[in-house]
Amino acid sequence: MTLERVNPPALPRPSGFSHAVVADGGRVVFLAGQIASGADGVIAGGTVAEQFERALANLLQALAAAGGSPADLASLTVYAVDLDDYRRHGREIGLAWRRLAGRDYPAMAAVGVSRLWDPAALVEIQGYAVIG
Repeated sequence: MTLERVNPPALPRPSGFSHAVVADGGRVVFLAGQIASGADGVIAGGTVAEQFERALANLLQALAAAGGSPADLASLTVYAVDLDDYRRHGREIGLAWRRLAGRDYPAMAAVGVSRLWDPAALVEIQGYAVIG
């Protein structure tokens, strides 16, 4: 299985995402939205960057349990209750991404929402992976 990241020169240079990801072969894994909660269901982290890191770690843990790794991520959607705050913490979020997932990025979207299921959650991450 291979994932090819496609970033055409006619589109703006992506920062923190790929414009398209082509999967060749493999099993598709649908990853449920993850927030920054521990096994006890309590939200950890007071900032969007801290919560992003924990939510991403939770998503990667679910992916690992399905037999995958960060390199298998094809698409992610980030839901944030405050997009301006999310953008202000972009550097910290990028560092958390590189620590946990590396330097390759899936196709991604960030969506502003009025609230998430858990009112203490600032961010939720949902995605798809293709495992070879």
